[in-house]
Amino acid sequence: MTLRKPTITLLAACTALAGCSTTGDIVVEQGVGITALRTVCPAVGIPDYTGDITLFRGAARTADAIDVTAFMTNVRSTCDDSSERVYANATFEVIATRTDAAGARSVELPYFSTVLRGGSAVVSKRVGTIRLDFAEGQTRTIAQGQAGAFVQKSEASLPPDIRARVTRERKAGEADAALDPLAEPEVRAALSRATFELLVGFQLSEDQLAYNATR
Repeated sequence: MTLRKPTITLLAACTALAGCSTTGDIVVEQGVGITALRTVCPAVGIPDYTGDITLFRGAARTADAIDVTAFMTNVRSTCDDSSERVYANATFEVIATRTDAAGARSVELPYFSTVLRGGSAVVSKRVGTIRLDFAEGQTRTIAQGQAGAFVQKSEASLPPDIRARVTRERKAGEADAALDPLAEPEVRAALSRATFELLVGFQLSEDQLAYNATR
């Protein structure tokens, strides 16, 4: 399965992470033309096309052959950055529907959690299973899932010289007053290296991923 840049359910702001302190945050004021907030806590999200899954009966991929559908929602995160090893935990719900309500039934779906650095480098990946229990006559059910990851605070923090360049106060009339420090290649590279994401999604086969991407 190929990971894509997450565009869904991205929780990047530290204020949205319960339990996340402001250690390591930098704010670039609007006086230099930008406002940016970053934290050592990983952003949490769902990569493109991995937030839902469809199971079919048999080989057909038509609507009348659908057996079970499920999607992830209510992704939330907490972050503890009080030590050198920053711990982020993501919780989510899986809402599932089946087309045949006869009999009680359990369905297990695989899901992954992965840590990306700089938007593309996979630092770690784990695969787990979430169980969905349908009662007799029930077509819909909800299950809870979670995933956690550690990130080294030193790796998620900007080097002092880069931090100084980004946060340096610029006064009107200075030669570089209107320049965006984040546009400098060295600064952008350092920001990328210090940016981590904790991503969760269903562990899909190539066929399932293609189905999600083309429907």
